[in-house]
Formats: sequence, C-alpha cells, structure tokens
Amino acid sequence: MQIGRSGRKLEFPLNELASEKNIDTEDQSPKPGSGVLRFLADILETILLSVILFLGINAITARVRVDGQSMVPTFDSGEFIIVSKLSYKFGEPERGDVVVFHLPRDPDQDYIKRAIGLPGDEVVIQDGSVFVNDRELDEPYINASPTYSGEWRVPGDALFVLGDNRNNSSDSHSWGVVPMEYIIGKAVFVYWPISAIGVVEHPSIALAAP
Repeated sequence: MQIGRSGRKLEFPLNELASEKNIDTEDQSPKPGSGVLRFLADILETILLSVILFLGINAITARVRVDGQSMVPTFDSGEFIIVSKLSYKFGEPERGDVVVFHLPRDPDQDYIKRAIGLPGDEVVIQDGSVFVNDRELDEPYINASPTYSGEWRVPGDALFVLGDNRNNSSDSHSWGVVPMEYIIGKAVFVYWPISAIGVVEHPSIALAAP
C-alpha cells in the first residue's frame, strides 16, 4: 500500500503482486538442461578445433625419429626431428640439405640423409673424397671419409643422398637415387632429447675450384 499526494490510499491487489513476483522468478531461473548442453557444446568445439589444428600441422610438417648411426655426428639415434613439408613446395632442394624421404625399395620406411647430388649431377667417389661434376666437395660434417668408390649420374627427377657417417650408412651409394616424388621434406628442428634441441643446419656445400 502506498499513500498518494492527495492523501488517498492507493491499493494494489495482493494477488497481482504475487503474480508479478512469480513471473520475474520464472524468467530468471535457468532452463532445465541448459548447463549440460552448454558443457557438451564446449567439449565439441574443443575437439573440433583440436582436429583442425592437428590436420593443419600434419599438412605442413612431419615428425620423425632417427633410428641408427648413419647420420652421426649430425644426429644420434633416438633424436626426434620436425620436418618441413613446405620447403620443396616453394623451392628446390640444395646440395647439403638434410632431407627425409620414403625409401625407394620400401616406401613404408622413412630415411634421413644429406643431399649430395642434384638432378643432372655426376657424382664420383674415389680415394676417400666425393666429387660432383669433377669438383671435390668440402664436407666438414662427415664422421669419416668413405672407404668405397663408384660413379653415378643423377636423373633429372631425383637426388643422390649419403649419410654423414659414410661408412655406416645405407644410402644412394648402395641402392641408388631417390625420386623427387619420394621426398617428404627438409629436416628443420630437433625437439628431443632436450640436450639436442636446436635448429638443423644445412651448410651450403662448397665445391673446390676446378
């Protein structure tokens, strides 16, 4: 009840006040099950974003584990490496690149080696040295000079690859060149173990003067 300025009593029916109070209460109360639906929607959104992120990362990178001693001293067995799949989508391999590829004779296996001969190159290994197009390579990254010899002509759609541990590596000197279509990408980063974390170096191989 309120008192108006004229002194007259202003009355409001109690049942109308109660009705208005009930309406306000009903409007403010959450709908049954709305919290559960919101929770489920959040989970679905998180899963969807995770799938998109996973597919996106896999589209541009690969993760490989070094197995064996063929790339010592550059990599040790057990190291995990991130590989860029985009490097050769927008550019060409360079001599000295560390590349990851499907093994030509068994595509289910992935290998990691160093690109030595590019398309069209002539590679000769003799007297412990590697020659490309009659010019000796300066290779400070190898474990030891090769004790084998041979000559290879690299086709226009392939790479000639060797392991840095020359005398303990299954590579092009034993099974031939790698077709470009078998190349997965370029090794760019070691992410495990912690002691080995770092960017993979790709020295531009210097050719001795003819």
